[in-house]
Amino acid sequence: MRRSLEEVRRDTPGVESVIHFNNAGSALPPQVVVDTVVDHLRREAKIGGYEAAAEAAEREEAVYASLGELIGAEPRQVAVVENATRAWDMAVYGYPFRPGDRVLTARAEYASNVIALLQLQERHGIEVVLIEDDEYGQISLQHLEAELERGAAMVALTHIPTNGGLINPAEAVGALCAAHGVFFVLDACQSVGQVPVDVGAIGCDVLSATGRKYLRAPRGTGFLYVSDRALARLVPPFLDLHAATWTGVDSYEMCDDAKRFENFETNHAGKLGLGAAVDYALALDPESTWTRIEALGASLRSRLSGVDGVVVHDKGERRGGIVTFTVDGVDAEVVKASLTAAGVNTSVSPPEYAHYDLPHRGLPALVRASVHYYNTDDEIDAVIAVLAGGLPVRHRRGKR
Repeated sequence: MRRSLEEVRRDTPGVESVIHFNNAGSALPPQVVVDTVVDHLRREAKIGGYEAAAEAAEREEAVYASLGELIGAEPRQVAVVENATRAWDMAVYGYPFRPGDRVLTARAEYASNVIALLQLQERHGIEVVLIEDDEYGQISLQHLEAELERGAAMVALTHIPTNGGLINPAEAVGALCAAHGVFFVLDACQSVGQVPVDVGAIGCDVLSATGRKYLRAPRGTGFLYVSDRALARLVPPFLDLHAATWTGVDSYEMCDDAKRFENFETNHAGKLGLGAAVDYALALDPESTWTRIEALGASLRSRLSGVDGVVVHDKGERRGGIVTFTVDGVDAEVVKASLTAAGVNTSVSPPEYAHYDLPHRGLPALVRASVHYYNTDDEIDAVIAVLAGGLPVRHRRGKR
């Protein structure tokens, strides 16, 4: 990182009160993000919401340039929306599906995305095709290519799943999609801010991401990247006076850039906070922060594997900062509660959030501990001490 760990932790008020290993849920924001959001809210209170937005218009527009720099896109290809799921929905629901279109997806696909695809299956008669894992537990490129050769309208892939350290080979998937002329949608909700992301290298048509996770931005912020090809093909499922212009009594014209996927009413303080978080990430250098996250994740997996009764369940040839595990004979919620009592934030990934994956592997709910670059080896020691010290036993419920 371009700044020392001590400086980064000084920028992060939360590390003084908690050991935060729930970054895949919502990371601790740096002070500059907090100040940016609060300052704008105070300005709204002082001069009015519309007036504060007008005053901050140039700073808000700069957010698009920062996001573009972060992912290798043009500012006009970026829309700022309220979360990653809505960003993904706006693109996928806007695709011109026809009955019989095949959408290829993988076992790591996020629950909300699968639910949306199942609704689109009911609505448009599309077919959702599951691509199997390879020997590493990531999307099988061999199976994917075989299904692409059979024909497909879209590939929908989660880059890094919510329930494990897997990093799917997005660039290889993008190359296969390009070779077969298939539309490629990438869910980068856990990727942006954790691993370096370049939409040109990946070759995706659409990318959705959130602010609250590894970017360390406020909750209720997210963004959508839309390639030029996608802009020419997608029609947002709904429009308003921000996304389009009412040109006559019975006519309208959509925006010619990605802002057609936005709407008028937005969280201006949150948008500015998102921009501050992106600028903070860029200043630290995403390549170097990723190196630290990867190393911390590997260290946590190694240390957990050395604790009697603990089993790590992460897949993938290369793995990131999300670490999932079980403790023999102890329900995941009990493990989480014990860690919470010791001042350690973690979360639980239940099977119903990953029907394609966890039940397929015969796994119950998993404890998820997700590290960030501001975490330390001492904090990993604290997690290991809790787990090695013995936990209340509560047998798991039967398989679902």
